[in-house]
Amino acid sequence: MGKQAVYKYISFMILVISTLLAIFTLFGLFGGSVNPATGTAMAMLVYVLPYLLIGNAVMLIYRLIRRDWIWLSISAVPLLCSIPYIGTIYQTGLFNSTPNSTGIKIATYNVEAFGREISGFKAEDILTEMKKQGVDIFCIQEYNEASGNKKNSDSYKTYFPYMAMGRNDMAIYSRYPLEASEIIDFGRTNNSGMWADVNVNGQKIRIFNVHLETTGFNRTLHNIAKQEVQGTKIENNAIIKAIYGNYTRGMAVRAQQADQVAREIEHSDIPVIVCGDFNDVPYSYVYKTMLGELVDGFKECGKGFMYTMRERKFKVRIDYIFHSEELEGETYYREKLNYSDHYPVFMKIAL
Repeated sequence: MGKQAVYKYISFMILVISTLLAIFTLFGLFGGSVNPATGTAMAMLVYVLPYLLIGNAVMLIYRLIRRDWIWLSISAVPLLCSIPYIGTIYQTGLFNSTPNSTGIKIATYNVEAFGREISGFKAEDILTEMKKQGVDIFCIQEYNEASGNKKNSDSYKTYFPYMAMGRNDMAIYSRYPLEASEIIDFGRTNNSGMWADVNVNGQKIRIFNVHLETTGFNRTLHNIAKQEVQGTKIENNAIIKAIYGNYTRGMAVRAQQADQVAREIEHSDIPVIVCGDFNDVPYSYVYKTMLGELVDGFKECGKGFMYTMRERKFKVRIDYIFHSEELEGETYYREKLNYSDHYPVFMKIAL
């Protein structure tokens, strides 16, 4: 009798856990439809979706082993609903088309100010890589013009003769003429966006380069460490509150910035390509807002597991290339360069 009671209790707890995992997963899949400023809890479920999916998969395997067909659907349904989300971080590449000879190659890269080194070696090495990859348009975030006594643009313009500068640390380099450009000002923040119209053999395309608000996670930890070095003792609950407060604030600010950029994209009367460091994960409010009616290049022609952060324990995708539906992507990939805490993303687009 005692063993049967324990078995029933364990079975009940597994049922509760699998049900909660399913509910949280479904809410997380729709969390990107909720503005973080009004629904922080639901919006934050997007960030733990990979772990929720793993939990559902474990429960599904358990049900299959037990041949428990009655409760199998509790874990199967959220996994089936998650197929579009999984496609934003993993693609088999089985149905990718063969690249054509014509088109443009575009790259986006948060270069972390080239490490603020005065030698200019990093900037030169990155330029060499862009040449090697045959890049036609290069969108840079956290750009730094100065390398000691010289300007990085002096060397970059030998390969990219056309350049448009944004606010602070934004730049677009191009091998094709840039006919117009404009800064997208986010106000009192270090982040911003910009766009430039490029003329590719008579076809005009508007290139957006954006760098949205950071998470504030590293900055918060740095400030806490600085205070502790100065002798200020900070309680663990205060650290958690500070991290949570800055993170949720960053989510809300990014959402506003994404809304602003999305309006600019909608107003464009020519095809667009959107590049940049969104500082947010797939299926988030920022991702869905920026994507709008555009095409996610990775879902279209990527392959394998996609992540763009280099130095974090958790592999996340926060750098993107989107494009208008009338354009066609052929290849999408990243290169594991060690010049920044980000990896550069490359895409070939047929014209």
